Amino acid sequence: MLDKQMTIWLVIGIYAIFMLVVGILYSRKSEGMASFTVGGRNAGAWISAFSYGTAYFSAVMFIGYSGGSGWSYGLWSVLVGIGNAVFGSLFAWLVLANRTRELTRRHHIKSMPQLFEKRFQSPAMRLFSCVIIFIFLIPYSASVYKGLTSVCSVILGIDEHVCMIIIAIASALLLVLGGYMATLKADFVQGFVMIIGVSALIVLIVLSPQVGGLSQGISRMLDYMKGHEMAPLPGKSALALTATLLMTSFGTWGLPQMVHKYYGIRDEKEVKRGVVVSTLFALLVAGGGYFIGSFSHLFFGETMPAGGKDFLVPIMLDSAGLPNVLIGVILVLLISASVSTLSSITLTACSTVSMDLVKSGFAKNMKDQNVAALTRILCLAFVAMSYLIANYPTPILEMMSYSWGILSGSFLAPYVLALYWKGLNRAGAWAGMVGGFLTAFLPAAISGFTTPDGPLYACLAMLVSFLLCFLFTHLARLLHLSSAQTNDAFYQENSKKA
Repeated sequence: MLDKQMTIWLVIGIYAIFMLVVGILYSRKSEGMASFTVGGRNAGAWISAFSYGTAYFSAVMFIGYSGGSGWSYGLWSVLVGIGNAVFGSLFAWLVLANRTRELTRRHHIKSMPQLFEKRFQSPAMRLFSCVIIFIFLIPYSASVYKGLTSVCSVILGIDEHVCMIIIAIASALLLVLGGYMATLKADFVQGFVMIIGVSALIVLIVLSPQVGGLSQGISRMLDYMKGHEMAPLPGKSALALTATLLMTSFGTWGLPQMVHKYYGIRDEKEVKRGVVVSTLFALLVAGGGYFIGSFSHLFFGETMPAGGKDFLVPIMLDSAGLPNVLIGVILVLLISASVSTLSSITLTACSTVSMDLVKSGFAKNMKDQNVAALTRILCLAFVAMSYLIANYPTPILEMMSYSWGILSGSFLAPYVLALYWKGLNRAGAWAGMVGGFLTAFLPAAISGFTTPDGPLYACLAMLVSFLLCFLFTHLARLLHLSSAQTNDAFYQENSKKA
């Protein structure tokens, strides 16, 4: 039987070869920006739904959120996973997917900044959103690296920096070689890997000596929660749990890398299928991930392990007595989830800069192939910056919540309202975007990015943004401002395509 180290490197090698082959195969099919960013808008339901799910759930969820939430809320933390499936997948696809697909296809839109520019007729809004996306997707990307770091140091027994570099190279190669369709095809396979891996982890954790089976484990956790003021949760903890559920569920509605998954869906029939696939995928992966973390106190009692919450799940997995082959499965699961998320984040951030800042801003005559080449170069830079930020000593959960809060606070309300409300004007969109950004950013910045209340500020930012959109839309109309004009042509079937 292969020893632990040999198993680890064998699995890494097989995975790296797979990613390289996928990237090379699709490098020949990815020429211009339309191919590189939206894959010709010909993606089916399974590929789109798996790509959405693998971008949604990474090592951040498995390591940071499931462990931290399980420690703080016990079995209640499973509600977050269920909320992610219902609100973050089912409702998101029902409300956003087909409408986004139709409008972006009609107007040849390839990014969220382009959608804002064409809907609100504001190049300045395109530039503002472009800068926000690029800057604040970096800490999200870095949080993925941190999730892998804790696994490397505890489970895998290899230097954490070596593992992060391997992941960075894998995601960079996939993007630089193949672009959107390469990530979609890789995500399709990685989605199945995640399904198998999570299923195996649930069974193994439940059967571990520390848990002792499903009924006994739940019974023991309920007893623990009753003795430690978790059943029911006190008011402050209940508020924090609700904020986490809402941020990780509705927050995805405003994340550009998640919205981007709707652009390339083939037709409405594939959207309907994607609703079912994405919901079931999220229910297993997110529900299973938080379910695993909810047993953390059965492994540690009341003593937080060295390294903090980021090391709860890795130590749980390491102490559960898993065989070497299963350690390899865990490695593939976490790498697959993380590389998928990294690829989506990186492609969104870098294509936004190349298309919406460089080409649209000061290089309007740049050829499509050159824009795609610039995007590839930016992908490499983005991966490198994410790696550097990952070394900043901020816990995974907090780092990710800052990113999600700022991005969703800025974009969720203007984006969702723009899809359905013709009356939303430029003044309202600007107010919602800037107000949501400041509501999420200022508390985090003032605290030196150390506040543990990131999810709460994220939810507040999303709410404030909606209120400001409505308020300033009506205020601009009353004052007869030029920014009160609407853009009804944007919604017409025969509107001029850009």
